[in-house]
Amino acid sequence: MKILQAINRVPGGLMVVPLLLGAIINTFFPQVLQIGGFTTALFKQGAMPLIALFLLCNGAQITIKQAGVSLGKGVALTAVKFFIGAVLGWFVGKFMGPSGLLGLSSLAIIAAVTNSNGGLYTALASQYGDPTDVGAIAVLSINDGPFLTMVAMGATGLANIPFVALVAVVVPILVGMVLGNLDEDWKTFLEPGQKLLIPFFAFPLGAALDFRTILKAGLPGVLLGLLTVVITGLGGYLTIKYVFREKKGVGAAIGNTAGNAVATPAALAAADPTLAPLVAAATAQVAASVIITAILCPLLVSYLDKIERGNDNSLRREKVV
Repeated sequence: MKILQAINRVPGGLMVVPLLLGAIINTFFPQVLQIGGFTTALFKQGAMPLIALFLLCNGAQITIKQAGVSLGKGVALTAVKFFIGAVLGWFVGKFMGPSGLLGLSSLAIIAAVTNSNGGLYTALASQYGDPTDVGAIAVLSINDGPFLTMVAMGATGLANIPFVALVAVVVPILVGMVLGNLDEDWKTFLEPGQKLLIPFFAFPLGAALDFRTILKAGLPGVLLGLLTVVITGLGGYLTIKYVFREKKGVGAAIGNTAGNAVATPAALAAADPTLAPLVAAATAQVAASVIITAILCPLLVSYLDKIERGNDNSLRREKVV
């Protein structure tokens, strides 16, 4: 059976197929993943250590000269993600009031749009980008949590910059960089991990999702997911294309919402009690965005990458002629 070939035919298949399988099992047969032992450790709780190893393997492929490029990409993509979410949320709150846009409050919009899934980004960056794109996660990880959402909501004084959390993300990358730059054999040894680990951390990421959440959120939740994918995805894509002059679709990999964003509305309401009436609806809508973006973001990245590669190949043929 050509299972791997079939998976690779799906856009972003190494990430999408295991993620969807994990979500399906968690939605309809959650008890299967809760039997304990190695099964639960790998298929339900294994995402974080595997992503950490994945970052180390990618770090080993980054040369010292490329480190500055990774930093620049991380800053640019983080800024784009934050700016789009903040402006969109401000506009809705300013001109549409508490009821928001078709039931979407500014709280839900900012919580979902300014936040991105680091695991999904790194997987897509590995498949459609290069080590400098993967290395951007060292900066991009700052939006994986409530901090930037609090900044956008004007609650900066109630939050501390998660410096230790940022350091914790950077350490595996730095360890990989040290090994890869000091010893070419280590670089070669760790290189297969860039691809090998993707389906194994994609499954437990999916096992944290529940498709029934989309039904609870209704149309506003679907709309939030689509807005996040399209607007921030295209924003990231255009940033990589025109700021860094690289023809590829990997910038769109920021067009998603991280799972921990589901807790952000409640965290913000704890800081500002006036937001409490919006929390229930916003939480369901953000959860729907997590699921929808996890499915659609890889498809967008794949589509844009094919366009860029197609255009690049056409230009090469014209030069030959």
